[in-house]
Amino acid sequence: MRSFWSDPYLWIHLAGLAAVPIFLELCLLGFAVGDPVLPVWLELFLVSAIGIVPILWMQWQRPFYIFSLVAVALKPERLTDDQRRLLTLFKSQRNQILAGVVSIPLIFVLHQVYQIAPIATPVAHFPTEWRFLGLMLAGVAFLAANLFTQVPVSVLGVMLHSDAVFAATDPYPLEQIGSSFSLVGIKVAQILPPIVLETPPAPVVASSVTVVETSTQELETSNQELIDTIGPELVKTEEPVVDLAYAKEVNHSETSIQTSKQNLPESDSETSSNGNSTSSEVSSEEDVWDL
Repeated sequence: MRSFWSDPYLWIHLAGLAAVPIFLELCLLGFAVGDPVLPVWLELFLVSAIGIVPILWMQWQRPFYIFSLVAVALKPERLTDDQRRLLTLFKSQRNQILAGVVSIPLIFVLHQVYQIAPIATPVAHFPTEWRFLGLMLAGVAFLAANLFTQVPVSVLGVMLHSDAVFAATDPYPLEQIGSSFSLVGIKVAQILPPIVLETPPAPVVASSVTVVETSTQELETSNQELIDTIGPELVKTEEPVVDLAYAKEVNHSETSIQTSKQNLPESDSETSSNGNSTSSEVSSEEDVWDL
């Protein structure tokens, strides 16, 4: 869906095609009044001229101002830049050519309605002298049918533009809107309520990250409250994990070292005692030789 399709005035006037069969039926009733008093081609020419020429001239010179409904029209100064871009596209040469092309099948449809008009004679209980009034009714009804065909077709032609073309289109000059378009009805400041587009929801990933961050903050807060409650001296810090075999070797080495330290004084004492005994023996031998 293109971005400018959200304008409700486009869809309202596009739906005007639904009224075309009603006006063609009124045209059928107009042809069914009385008996033809003019040649067939002349009656068809008169009704075609009444119904096609004014609408075709309007679409070529002053296109229909789509920002209007029934008897009211939105003031040009109340238009947004996007709505003025739409007016620029309605004023384009493409829509003028489209209006001329659409008029051809409408003439063919009018000829078919004229051919089947006798089937509506029992419904149109009017005097034969009212034939001209019947032709006028057919002309006005065909005018309305042409209007409700040309405007939706021009709307459809504008809606077929791409977003890139629409974005590159300049807004129509505000001071020229009144003289370049057919503004019919009382000018008002607002007709339809403004459309408020909903913002897309945030991605799920972003919300998950937010939840994780919130949970982490709550956990840190809970830990701090626990430390404040039981005291920092009761909070145990993690100790590094030591290999059990390596710990046993270290303990065995420490035990051996301590045992060696304990045995060291005894050896010294034994050595000293041995030394004393030897010295005493030597002194005894010396005493013997003196004798």
